Amino acid sequence: MTNHNNTEIFENMPVAKAIHTMAIPTVMGQLIVLIYNMADTFFIGRTNDPYMVAGASLILPIFNISLSISGLAGVGGGTLVSRLLGQKQIDEVNKVYSFSIYLSVLAASVFALGVLLFMRPLMTFLGAGEDTYEYASWYAFFVIVCGGIPTVLSNTLSTFLRSVGESRKAGFGITMGGIINIFLDPLFMFVLFPDGKEIMGAGAATCLSNCIAALYFIVTISQMKNSSVLRLRNPLDHPVRRNIWSVFCVGVPSAIATLLFDIDYVIIDRLMSGYGDIALAGVGIVLKAERLPLNIGIGICQGMMPIVAYNYSTKNYRRMNAAKNYSCMLGLVCAAISVTMYEIFAGDIMRFFIDDGQTVMLGTGFLRARCLATPLMFLSFFHVYLFNSYGKGGYALFLGVMRWLAFNIPMLFILNSIIGMQGIVWSQFTADILTVLLSVVVYKSFERRRLQEAVLK
Repeated sequence: MTNHNNTEIFENMPVAKAIHTMAIPTVMGQLIVLIYNMADTFFIGRTNDPYMVAGASLILPIFNISLSISGLAGVGGGTLVSRLLGQKQIDEVNKVYSFSIYLSVLAASVFALGVLLFMRPLMTFLGAGEDTYEYASWYAFFVIVCGGIPTVLSNTLSTFLRSVGESRKAGFGITMGGIINIFLDPLFMFVLFPDGKEIMGAGAATCLSNCIAALYFIVTISQMKNSSVLRLRNPLDHPVRRNIWSVFCVGVPSAIATLLFDIDYVIIDRLMSGYGDIALAGVGIVLKAERLPLNIGIGICQGMMPIVAYNYSTKNYRRMNAAKNYSCMLGLVCAAISVTMYEIFAGDIMRFFIDDGQTVMLGTGFLRARCLATPLMFLSFFHVYLFNSYGKGGYALFLGVMRWLAFNIPMLFILNSIIGMQGIVWSQFTADILTVLLSVVVYKSFERRRLQEAVLK
């Protein structure tokens, strides 16, 4: 079973300290993930070839879709594990963990094979033209086809480590993989691979670093087996039906929300490609640069989830609400600081990635507009993480679908048709105002219903 220190985090440690203990390693891991994702863009940008930058940018949504697979198994199974720990169902925790790991490997394998078989139509759909197709397909082969399984597995395993209170080990694994990738990028791109093939080197470096991270998590969890519930069992020794259902009830909405997020990025790329490869390169850099505050917010929410889930299952609502409120405040403060910094240093950020005047000019305006939505985006996915913590996947699915299919994606087409290229950039801010209003209404309704049920009992 889990050790005393982990139980202390969930039950007795002061809330602010518990959130910091869980969130800081996760935020650091998220930042390193962001840095190594941007490292590819940075080093590719050193070629001063906007077509190569655009080719790599086209793969970002597909890479993120592979992460949605880890959300299916990791978020669905991880939040359930935290709730089962609160209920002291240790044997069932172990079965849920095993089921989720097998599910993640199977889903990642199918996705990688699909990308390999349908590479050309997929790249064409994403908006790859004659100048960008070869670069995009090279990068996708290494990052998605070869590196898909270790990427999904490392993210899934890190989620389960957090679910049992081992946030430091989870954060270290993600951080280690990212740092290795940062060092491998220039070696592979400018030493091992020939001129003109730098994007292949970047993809190979990312693939190898994710393999190393996955190996770290496998070894770490194997060494913990005498003191942890995370033990891999026979695939036939599956959880009870209601818990399998619970994994999918939370995991599927999480995966769908991530998938819709990536479809939004695909549409942005498709619409922006109509304004030329320079605009596409500019927005590609912006979509990576804007992830800094988002990844911080995601790290805070991921650190919050096990604490909220555990205390929700034990009906310690006072501690649960304290963790929720503190996390929300912390995320909004980080978002406000990030907006201020982006508005001031937008031009410098763009020049850090590429020394092409036209790309920098367009990207600077794009970044200053997109970053204004940061607090709204945090509040949007904060509510989704809360519902996932409670095991209420239906609410999370509703908010995710409404955010992307009812607000964000339609807003892209509407504003693009009205004000063109700038409409694509401002769509996020406009749509997320509506998303936050809906999220607050839905959450308050859920809380009223929960309190009424508690009084009746």
